[in-house]
Amino acid sequence: MLENLILRNRSYRKFQEDERISEGVLKELVNLARFSPSGLNLQPFKFALISEKEIGNLIFPNLKWAGYLKDWNGPEEGERPSAYIIILRDKTLINSPTMQIDMGIACQSILLGAVEREYGGCIIASINKDGIRNVINISENYEIQLVIALGKPKQKIILEDLEISNDIKYWVDENGNHHVPKRKLEDIII
Repeated sequence: MLENLILRNRSYRKFQEDERISEGVLKELVNLARFSPSGLNLQPFKFALISEKEIGNLIFPNLKWAGYLKDWNGPEEGERPSAYIIILRDKTLINSPTMQIDMGIACQSILLGAVEREYGGCIIASINKDGIRNVINISENYEIQLVIALGKPKQKIILEDLEISNDIKYWVDENGNHHVPKRKLEDIII
């Protein structure tokens, strides 16, 4: 059921690093993005697939994790992603006025496909684009947009109703559970 996939599709930040994701599975996930809607059908993206641990280890230091968790520098060794999908804008194509929307749709399609396969992911926009470009030796014809970190989730994420305080910041409790406040349905329908 779609609702179940959406509820399980969280921003996971700790993974079972040794549980590798094959390039074949990454291709299946990108294929979901390929079939997703695109404004004016421009399809402005290309995707770099990273499934090799050695390259992933070089990508990792170029990512910034969890802006609300100020004292946390990201997953420890052994809890890092086992694969990445890097979304690139193809500069040789017409610049899409709906690129940000298209990218969100592509990311959601990829992540729902990952959850369906018992994986999880995290969309990361706070990245060192030059560092990543050097690691994957990407042409200047492509502009790096986002990185989707993927792996077998190693953390429990708890959705909870946002109370009157309106504090939307996610947090981690003493047991390592990741809490994510969500606005109540009655608070978002006007």
